[in-house]
Amino acid sequence: MAAGERDDTSEWVLPPEARPATLAQLEQRIDYAVAVARASEAAALEIGAAAIDAAEQAREAAELAARASAGMVGAAPAAEGSGVERSNGVAEPAAEPEPAPESAYDSFKHFLERADRISARLEAIAPRA
Repeated sequence: MAAGERDDTSEWVLPPEARPATLAQLEQRIDYAVAVARASEAAALEIGAAAIDAAEQAREAAELAARASAGMVGAAPAAEGSGVERSNGVAEPAAEPEPAPESAYDSFKHFLERADRISARLEAIAPRA
């Protein structure tokens, strides 16, 4: 190399699209990822609570449907026997005592047990890699 031909540092400069991210840019990305993760966690908790609430409502609806079905099936024999007679002459079956409501902990426990059973079934049918 001749004395007049010196290296120019402009050859070492990367174009803007090839430059690595700065620490400030990396911090911004990490902060954004943490915010998204926290929002996702909050949404998952809300979905879980809604699922538990929906399961409780479905259980209550099933109990009401079972009572209504039992009332319809037992309405003909009940007219002869025990029961309270309405003004139109149709006897109502005697009221059954209400079962104790299930606590939120028990509902969640049942939900987790069912999720475990479903997971085991899915693992059993999953193709082995």
